[in-house]
Amino acid sequence: MKARKSISILAATLAVVSMSAFVAPAASAADTGVVTSSRSFKGQQSRTSALLKESTSTSVDSDSSYGGIESLDVPQTKSQAEKDAEAAAAAAAAQAQAQAEAAARAQAQAQSASRSTDRTSQTGTTAGTSSSSSSSSSASSSSAATVTPVNGTSASAVISFAMQFVGNATYGGCNVSARQWDCSCFVQYVYSQVGVSLPRTSGAQATVGTAVASLDQAQPGDIIANSAHAGIYIGDGKVVNSLNSRVGTAVTPVNVAFTGGYSIRRVL
Repeated sequence: MKARKSISILAATLAVVSMSAFVAPAASAADTGVVTSSRSFKGQQSRTSALLKESTSTSVDSDSSYGGIESLDVPQTKSQAEKDAEAAAAAAAAQAQAQAEAAARAQAQAQSASRSTDRTSQTGTTAGTSSSSSSSSSASSSSAATVTPVNGTSASAVISFAMQFVGNATYGGCNVSARQWDCSCFVQYVYSQVGVSLPRTSGAQATVGTAVASLDQAQPGDIIANSAHAGIYIGDGKVVNSLNSRVGTAVTPVNVAFTGGYSIRRVL
């Protein structure tokens, strides 16, 4: 047993000696001119599996400033279709307003036809030729020369006097000696012949005397007037009035002479 143990020790010793024979002696730093270093910390033996993991949250200071861009006023743009639709709507509104204004002007012109600015002397009937115009002028002069004065102050006397000028007197201005007048001048002139003094304009004549509630209660000799026209009521829903430059003084239905509201005034 001892012999075997000795042989094992001897074999191990020989192995160590043999390995030592092949190990080259370590060269010193002075012999090679190389700077060496040694690690003084333990080597990393484990790897992390989260090296490429991205952060999933970001924090920002509540008082951070970005140069004012957080309060920029960004203009709202519109598509071409929206712009076209707005333009079409504006054009339609303008057209509707123009039509309404035109209708209002037409109505005003109709109501103030008796106040026409045409002051040209014309006959009571339309002059088709120069000969008919001359005959009408002659008739007008003859009528002016044969006007019968008012006999009394009754309504019938006023109407009889006014009817003498139908078809002869011409429209425009207030020249009673030439039998040329507008609506309110005619009414003023007729009533002046019975001692009733009236204002010059139709609007003022619509406020004189005593008001009559409706046409059903009107009596011959009453004045019917508004801001645009005036006439003398003769009964049966008609007035004698200086209507316009085309027909001059004529008898017409009330609803023809007045296209709007009117006032009925009693002065006799």
